[in-house]
Amino acid sequence: MAGPVLNLLFIGDVVGKGGRNAVKALTPVLKQRHNCSFVIVNGENSANGAGFSLSCIRDMEAADVLTGGDHTWDQKPFETEILSVKNLLRPANFSSLQPGKGWGIFRNPAGGDVAVISLLGRIFMKESASCPFETAEKILAQLSPTVKCIVVDIHAEATSEKAALAWFLDGKVTAVIGTHTHVQTADARVLPGGTAFLSDVGMVGGHNSVLGRDVPDVVRKFRTGMPTRLNVTENTIRLDYAVVSYELETGRAVAIRAASEFFTPEPL
Repeated sequence: MAGPVLNLLFIGDVVGKGGRNAVKALTPVLKQRHNCSFVIVNGENSANGAGFSLSCIRDMEAADVLTGGDHTWDQKPFETEILSVKNLLRPANFSSLQPGKGWGIFRNPAGGDVAVISLLGRIFMKESASCPFETAEKILAQLSPTVKCIVVDIHAEATSEKAALAWFLDGKVTAVIGTHTHVQTADARVLPGGTAFLSDVGMVGGHNSVLGRDVPDVVRKFRTGMPTRLNVTENTIRLDYAVVSYELETGRAVAIRAASEFFTPEPL
């Protein structure tokens, strides 16, 4: 093992106000418990279940980096607001004409830099995006060799696409973490080349819900096929997360652990 090992915390898709409150309350606890010095949060459902807003981002200030996905632009004002948020990434394989940035380099207080890349999958996804594999290659070619820790958020529907990207990048990045499906998978592992992989980290949303949405609303939509407002559930919140341990000097992952924590909002 080469030198010090650092831990970073990756938190799954944040759904609504309950999810934001859970991130605010639990992130400091999880950082201390797992000795994490850097936090990445996918927050693309934080604004009432769809997109971002500046007020929602302020609720998630515990994150060193926020990543997006296919709902990044659901809140119209965010097209201009994103320019004022320096630590938020929309998918890098969106059109270059879209505002914001898809990757960045951020300082880890415990040592070294962390490059974070946000990518959108193409299989079964609504949004039109360029190839995430090619986009990742182009970004990696621009990174300085001094940046050892590289984390990829692949926001995608198909498990096969996420796994293929992880194997494609094995040995080139520290971790490939999947988001979007809101269901934590049981396949956390370190690939042979030293890249940590998890198909999906899960969500921060109502535990007794359908992917963070009100159960009767979703059941009605499936049963009737009628347009139905899918309200965000604000009951007991489950915060899904992963902890990635990596070597500071090489960026190689040595472990990845996925888990969940529960948060009960105070009564109104």
